[in-house]
Amino acid sequence: MSAPTHPRSESSSGSPSGPRVSEREARRVAEEARDQHWRKPSFAKELFLGRFRLDLIHPHPHPDEESVREGEAFLARLRAFCETEVDPARIERDARIPDEVVRGLKELGVLGMKVDKKYGGLGLSQLYYNKALAVLGSVSPAIGALASAHQSIGVPQPLKTFGTQEQKDKWLPRCATTDITAFLLTEPDVGSDPARLATSAVPSEDGSEYLLDGVKLWTTNGVVADLVVVMARVPRGEGHRGGITAFVVECDSPGITVENRNAFMGLRGIENGVTRFHRVRVPAENRIGAEGAGLKIALTTLNTGRLSIPAMCAGAGKWCLKIAREWSAAREQWGKPIAEHEAVGAKIAYIAATTFALEAIVDLSSQMADEDRNDIRIEAAIAKLYATEHAWLMADELVQIRGGRGFETAESLAARGERAVPAEQLLRDLRINRIFEGSTEIMHLLIAREAVDAHLAVAGDIIDPEADLKQKARAAARAGGFYARWVPKLVAGPGQLPTAYGEFSPKGHPDLGAHLRFVERTSRRLARSTFYAMSRWQGRMETKQGFLGRIVDIGAELFAMSAACVRAEMLRGHDPEQGAAAYELANLFCRQARLRVDQLFERLWHNTDDLDAEAARRVVAGRYAWLEQGVIDPSGDGPWIADATPGPSQRENVHRSYD
Repeated sequence: MSAPTHPRSESSSGSPSGPRVSEREARRVAEEARDQHWRKPSFAKELFLGRFRLDLIHPHPHPDEESVREGEAFLARLRAFCETEVDPARIERDARIPDEVVRGLKELGVLGMKVDKKYGGLGLSQLYYNKALAVLGSVSPAIGALASAHQSIGVPQPLKTFGTQEQKDKWLPRCATTDITAFLLTEPDVGSDPARLATSAVPSEDGSEYLLDGVKLWTTNGVVADLVVVMARVPRGEGHRGGITAFVVECDSPGITVENRNAFMGLRGIENGVTRFHRVRVPAENRIGAEGAGLKIALTTLNTGRLSIPAMCAGAGKWCLKIAREWSAAREQWGKPIAEHEAVGAKIAYIAATTFALEAIVDLSSQMADEDRNDIRIEAAIAKLYATEHAWLMADELVQIRGGRGFETAESLAARGERAVPAEQLLRDLRINRIFEGSTEIMHLLIAREAVDAHLAVAGDIIDPEADLKQKARAAARAGGFYARWVPKLVAGPGQLPTAYGEFSPKGHPDLGAHLRFVERTSRRLARSTFYAMSRWQGRMETKQGFLGRIVDIGAELFAMSAACVRAEMLRGHDPEQGAAAYELANLFCRQARLRVDQLFERLWHNTDDLDAEAARRVVAGRYAWLEQGVIDPSGDGPWIADATPGPSQRENVHRSYD
């Protein structure tokens, strides 16, 4: 599909829209962007197929001694800086990270945590990079977002994987020491549907440069960035494959205007804006990878980049646990500390068990990324999905435990003489994690697509409306052979043997082996449910988003249980006393998770999905509009989606650089 010169058009509602594409075209673009090959084993992929490959994660992988020494030394310096030089209350009050703080972070090497040493970076492992983000995010989520957006999805990571040597030599030293970077994909009318991307990059006749036009929204770090990665559509033409393509763009290039610094309910210090490109000349050597490879570059970057958000979520859980413990021991109601009341105790238990599990997921996935033996695209996606949902719940429970003080701002608490605990701020700051870098709903679909990949590989043509009879016949033969071998293996397994996974059942400790047997049995049950659903719905399977979401959530719980058990056993081997406590937490978490799994299985087949879908259609059609009467809408006037028609900016440039 060729992109028009001016890809913005007006929809019937008068709001701008990206190129009109069919549902099939949108899926085709997304499908071409994903890596369709599995060259390395994947624990999570096998889990969804009913194969519990504990050998892929146990014994727990360990970092090498040199990376530990360097990582711990950096964490010590970082912690000292954050404790003495960062005032989180000031960042929240001023909605800005002070210049001197950013300058100090640069001097510490924070911008180059993941950049190789030969380019001036620290060369930290993924494990210690994530531990550093947890520290930064705990003192100020805005600082954590700045560092994460710069290195997890900004210029350094795609250059590391896809850049030429010349590009690495040119930009990575700057990324490691001085330049803040950002990743620009989202547009005012384009979120998770990249097929409608409207920003264009038109090549010059001699092929020496591209002319960039378009508007990008929610550009984290974009207000202060020196370099950005921009995703733009190159028109197909003679000598040009075209398609969505990645470019490194210098932010001082003529024609770039940061038109707005956006403000949000949380992350008040984040430098997030709207960036307009008008006839911006980008040298051809600034293109990362081939034309049309932009989405693949973005998705590959996110495979490990997504671990940054779970790392900060795990750090948030640790802080929630600390405050819940200290407050619940100090606060008394009805003659005893509130921790001794069952209703509060249940919340504390949930926070403790879940924090242990989140750290287990993040550390296991990070170490697997460092070893590079496994394909962790599903593990990283599950980590993002699971951690963001549960971190939000933990923060909500902390606010409830704190009562009225949980709803009160830290500044107000301090003003009347009490400890300035920013519980309500944490709730606001964490809320965005369920949306950006893939919303919960999109993560469900992304993981589900990867989880059923083996099925579609052998049976996809059977349900493909465009496949001819010969293709369907060949697919049926392949599917028959695959399922004849696969389905019988879902009937029985080690999970039915009382002695299986005996090393996780040491004397005097909770029996984690029983939980792993549950995981093995449930993995097969999950695969059987998926197979039955595909047989039942066939081509309509992809529309059953409620069902697919629950399948993914079950798999996420099983992955979390596995990670928690493996971590507890690892800690037992290192420190018997800490290991005993870890076994207790893993056991508690697994018992809570098993209850959630049982509920999810029940809702696979007994739910209101069809009723909900019909009700939603009726709501949008206006059938229940009478129900909205009796209130006043305080919203202001204006279009639902801002006009992003290409052209010169009519607004002041609010871009700035840190001093």
